[in-house]
Amino acid sequence: MNSSDRTPADLLRSALSADPARPLVTFYDDATGERVELSVATFANWVAKTANLLQGDLAAEPGDRLALLLPAHWQSAVWLLACSSVGVVADVQGDPAAADLVVTGPDTLERARACRGERVALALRPLGGRFPQAPEGFADYAVEVPSQGDRFAPFAPVDADAPALAVGGAELTGAQLVARAREDAGTLGLVPGSRLLTGRTYDTWEGLSTGLFAPLAAGGSVVLCRHIGQLDADGLAKRLESERVTNTAV
Repeated sequence: MNSSDRTPADLLRSALSADPARPLVTFYDDATGERVELSVATFANWVAKTANLLQGDLAAEPGDRLALLLPAHWQSAVWLLACSSVGVVADVQGDPAAADLVVTGPDTLERARACRGERVALALRPLGGRFPQAPEGFADYAVEVPSQGDRFAPFAPVDADAPALAVGGAELTGAQLVARAREDAGTLGLVPGSRLLTGRTYDTWEGLSTGLFAPLAAGGSVVLCRHIGQLDADGLAKRLESERVTNTAV
């Protein structure tokens, strides 16, 4: 990847320039049987649309705090990169009452109601499906995002030295996040083209790094497995083979 990249959004732009067709995020939900694979180009398109929603319809500005109440999921990864694109601080599992806006899954709707700003809900259904009926007081992400633009340009440049991510009581700037992701990639033995399978959750730095940032920083890809505990040893072995996994962080 480009050594001058200083934010996660920079890493994604470099990945897009290098090889837009290669897989970036392959997502499994072993509770439902769902599998979704997103190329760099498809993932970047989702990020652009989400960043446009965030900056435009939700009026988020650099420095705003977004409580991200989502599990390890491909749409969570999209939101993390959308926040980086706008300059919004992604506060993973943060306090909605202290946030400027909140993004939540279906299991944390009541907790999310504490946010006095904009609220967005994700049904987390297969293929990014919408809620049968949108939760009262929330915008349904699956309804709002399709009409957004496929290209994104921030209203103001994103400061790599400003806070970008909060998780597990720690806060990282964009530059610190990229540096840690590169360090983790080295520790994990990731190189361009690596395929890392992980079943870690998205509520710790280790989960976020293995589940998105380290593979992105290395020029690799992630096989992100939710509810991997429901997969038996034979099923895991078959997945490692079929997905051409080179590294694991289960």
